[in-house]
Amino acid sequence: MKQIRKAVFPVAGLGTRFLPATKASPKEMLPIVDKPLIQYGVEEAIAAGIRQMVFVTSSSKRAIEDHFDRNAELEHELEQRGKQELLKMVHSIVPPEISCIYIRQPEALGLGHAVLCAKPVIGDEPFAVILADDLIDGENVPCLSQMVKLFLREQSSIIGVERIPQEESYKYGIVEPSNLYDRVFDVKSIVEKPKPEVAPSNLAVVGRYLLSAEIFEHLEKIPRGAGGEIQLTDAIAALLKDRRVLAYEFQGRRYDCGSKLGYLQATVDYALKHPEVATSFRDFLKHTTL
Repeated sequence: MKQIRKAVFPVAGLGTRFLPATKASPKEMLPIVDKPLIQYGVEEAIAAGIRQMVFVTSSSKRAIEDHFDRNAELEHELEQRGKQELLKMVHSIVPPEISCIYIRQPEALGLGHAVLCAKPVIGDEPFAVILADDLIDGENVPCLSQMVKLFLREQSSIIGVERIPQEESYKYGIVEPSNLYDRVFDVKSIVEKPKPEVAPSNLAVVGRYLLSAEIFEHLEKIPRGAGGEIQLTDAIAALLKDRRVLAYEFQGRRYDCGSKLGYLQATVDYALKHPEVATSFRDFLKHTTL
């Protein structure tokens, strides 16, 4: 039985929707309360049993590498000051059994190209793709853990989906589903950003994928699609001709942290659950006049 041991994080984008904040700092390093977006994604992967993190980066993303690296000066200072809890927290960012690999995407040719850049590391294994922009609160079970459980049972590629208002279909890849069982669908087709009147459903693809290594063959062959980029959606559509692909309607709430509104919503909701600030922040919101 094949296992999911590796996760690809495409983090080479410019983050233009958050300029000027992202001029010198990656959007994936924007904090939700006290933790950067990318760390939430890595923690979700670790919870799903993944032990190798593959970051597809660009020259402007050194802050991500630094975040997951050791900082001897900081650790020494915390130890000298007796701040053991903070030291423990810093050490826990990358547990000792986790390895991080960084690959440069030489030019911005889209999500599909970013995934293809990871091929030398992934080899012929199935793997996860996590888009850190999509922060998912999986309620009791993290989203990727839900998907890995399904993968172990079905041994098929899986894409995470959620229901959206039909009029927003032009923002997403949309699947044509065939109901299999509760929250699980066979994908009959997938379309990138269709107009609402021709969208095959209201099930939109979000930033969680479990893919077989066969996807690389299609990424290498498909022509450039929307925006002149190599689209992962197009490669999945090609994969469908040979292999079964499932869509899984995950349990939980997704925050589109690639948008300002989604980012602010996530910040408020996560602050209201944060053990250090939840009570005070809730009181602040109650007494704030809007």
